[in-house]
Amino acid sequence: SVPGTKVELTVSCRNLLDMDTFSKSDPVVVLFVQVSGSSEWKEFGRTEVIDNTLNPDFVRKFILDYYFEEKQNLRFDVPPGYHSVFFGAQDFLGQAFVALGEVIGSQRGRLERPLTGVPGKRCGTILLLAEELSNCRDIVTMQLCANKLDKKDFFGKSDPFLVFYRSNEDGTFTICHKTEVVKNTLNPVWQPFTIPVRALCNGDYDRTVKIDVYDWDRDGSHDFIGEFATSYRELSRAQSQFTVYEVLNPRKKCKKKKYVNSGTVTLLSFSVESEFTFVDYIRGGTQLNFTVAIDFTASNGLPSQPTSLHYASPYQLSAYALALKAVGEIIQDYDSDKLFPAYGFGAKVPPDGKISHQFPLNNNVENPSCAGIEGVLESYLQSLRTVQLYGPTNFAPVINQVARTAAQVTDGSQYHVLLIITDGVISDMLQTKEAIVTASSLPMSIIIVGVGPAEFEAMEELDGDEVRLSSRGRYAERDIVQFVPFRDYVDNSGNQVLSMARLAKDVLAEIPEQLLSYMKTRDIKPRRADPE
Repeated sequence: SVPGTKVELTVSCRNLLDMDTFSKSDPVVVLFVQVSGSSEWKEFGRTEVIDNTLNPDFVRKFILDYYFEEKQNLRFDVPPGYHSVFFGAQDFLGQAFVALGEVIGSQRGRLERPLTGVPGKRCGTILLLAEELSNCRDIVTMQLCANKLDKKDFFGKSDPFLVFYRSNEDGTFTICHKTEVVKNTLNPVWQPFTIPVRALCNGDYDRTVKIDVYDWDRDGSHDFIGEFATSYRELSRAQSQFTVYEVLNPRKKCKKKKYVNSGTVTLLSFSVESEFTFVDYIRGGTQLNFTVAIDFTASNGLPSQPTSLHYASPYQLSAYALALKAVGEIIQDYDSDKLFPAYGFGAKVPPDGKISHQFPLNNNVENPSCAGIEGVLESYLQSLRTVQLYGPTNFAPVINQVARTAAQVTDGSQYHVLLIITDGVISDMLQTKEAIVTASSLPMSIIIVGVGPAEFEAMEELDGDEVRLSSRGRYAERDIVQFVPFRDYVDNSGNQVLSMARLAKDVLAEIPEQLLSYMKTRDIKPRRADPE
């Protein structure tokens, strides 16, 4: 996701345990963040202490950087209000574990979780509200003109231009925009220009915006004509009417009794466009639907042999199972029903030994969905015992299958992600390219994880990062394929967890952009989360 997506978490608790004998508890919430790829927790921050309540609504918020492709584990501890920082275990009011993605993925960005950790007691609940700090995503377009500005040049009229400054917290000003110079006129009309709201006021609509009017001089010693002040909120009112500002020169004002102004500036037009984000769509109710397809072709090696990519020892998962677990655990936070259709391809399937390129791993043609990633893993291991690895390696059937589902709902409320795990030896390259080019106009993305030692040139070509994928002269409307070679993430020391975090990150990093590109080309706006 775009780095720098900031999410603000608001915390409340309900029905906390009452620990104080004389009055109610004085709660505080401490947030710990799990260090990526390790089991270590670091304190991130704490709310204020609220005295004497079992239902606190905390004012102090946590502002976190949010990355879609990482599993960001959070732990909320509720010690009693510490008038001392060291609280004894006996006074502990509970804790909750949650991934940031789960909060964002829940309806309207609100999640309620039971607090646990005090044996035999009901500890109440913690309520979390996630809001992206997003007014900074807006982009403003405005146009200004001026009338009867002071004449500054000895020959001819003035050559006016405007300079915009945003005010900082400490009262200083930072330049944020300069218009072009309009030559030889006291009544200039400047070209419309666009500027991010962030640059104009850092998202604070009432912060002062100062505008200076200058007369341009070739030698750079521009003459000051005058100034005026406004705010984003005031500027935005111009959507309905012209706003006229008096340009004042403080020095002239002091000197001349009769001084009125040095001209006026009129705001002719002002419009705001939102740059929608991935979070906007997820909060507006867009569901991610996750489908898994696993390569059961003979090139993987016999599952009973340690050299096989499907071989699982009592001590560790197979390469396929590892890849499935790593990627699946991240994406399942965004899939509301946690039901994943899962298929195998390239095997001879019982009872009659027919070759299939899309057999359900759970053996249920009517309903190929498995419950959670654990369910997919279970069905995968079951299939390994019953089917015969064979060939060829055809991707197109399963891509077309997901595409058919994706084509049924194209209003932006459903988005499909197909995860293909393969050893990369592909037999139907032409049909696969055709399938991907067709799918590129649908609400779907394809992730290919390559396992094993093969050279994955064909997969790189499908990825389309370097060269846009085409088939029979048709180009893919957008890039929807992300390929990653699994071996790059499995480190020699066998500490697979660190590499899993990096794998999931690299695999999922493109999905927010791919989803946004679909929505943008279809002009689909996020549904507003229903107000309370």
